[in-house]
Amino acid sequence: MAKAIRDVYGDALVKFGKDNKNVVVLDADVSGSTKSAVFGKACPDRFFNVGIAEANMTAMAGGLASVGKIPFVNTFAVFLTTIGLLSARALGSYSKLPIKMVGAYGGMSDAFDGPSHHALEDIAIMRTLPNFKVFVPCDATETEWVVKNAIEDASPMYLRLSRDVFPDVYSEGASFEEGKGNIVREGKDATVIACGLMVGHAMKAAEELAKEGIEIRVVDMFCIKPLDKELVVRCAKETGAIISAEEHSIIGGLGGAVSEALCAAGAQVPMGFVGTNDIHGECGPYAKLQEKYGFDAAAIVRKVKETVAAK
Repeated sequence: MAKAIRDVYGDALVKFGKDNKNVVVLDADVSGSTKSAVFGKACPDRFFNVGIAEANMTAMAGGLASVGKIPFVNTFAVFLTTIGLLSARALGSYSKLPIKMVGAYGGMSDAFDGPSHHALEDIAIMRTLPNFKVFVPCDATETEWVVKNAIEDASPMYLRLSRDVFPDVYSEGASFEEGKGNIVREGKDATVIACGLMVGHAMKAAEELAKEGIEIRVVDMFCIKPLDKELVVRCAKETGAIISAEEHSIIGGLGGAVSEALCAAGAQVPMGFVGTNDIHGECGPYAKLQEKYGFDAAAIVRKVKETVAAK
């Protein structure tokens, strides 16, 4: 049964970090929301609530990482990737310290707090930092894996999570690999490359399109950096059209990474982008925001038809 991504994250921190004495967790006074408090309860001596001091928190994580710790830094994605950015750049990116930045409430999932709490630029920001890896899991199973992988991989990372429930895409025990996207549905007419919430919506869109005779391939690109460029180019050649789908601006995020890969390979196929286009969001029920701003299956269906028609 599908679980809220933030709950999966909190449980995974305990599951994979409790017995590893190098794992430490920091939070900026929102541990009840990020669910890092679950780790704090299990391992109080390795949990630090630094207060509303995101820049200091990230710098503290750099100090802890420099002496062999594996720090998980937690707050809302929008604040972590803006207020915490200077320390992330100097200590994670430049100094290559294994800081694990965990952005909770990605996209518009902090629905009623509105544009001040929405994160629609975070993927673009973090993938530009040298040496950082960027992950956006699409369901509970994948979220567990990204936490486990973050502990095992001594690289600075950004993990973009959500507060909401995502539909199950994978069965328990599914395998994942850094830098490799997963084809979760086959199709010949176009490929939708999605991440996070949009993978489940892409699967739903594929079912709707199949009723009209349009068969789309769905790729879960949970690892945005390093990007699986080989798979992107192969999908372009095999299906003749690419659509990116992300709960993020179409400027600089997954769509930007995919289009860069296509251009570099000289793969000339029509490409459509699903996401926000140079705008902020607003307050409201999460489902309504997804519908209004094009983060749902209907938006993918429309963009697939438009892009396939351009083949």
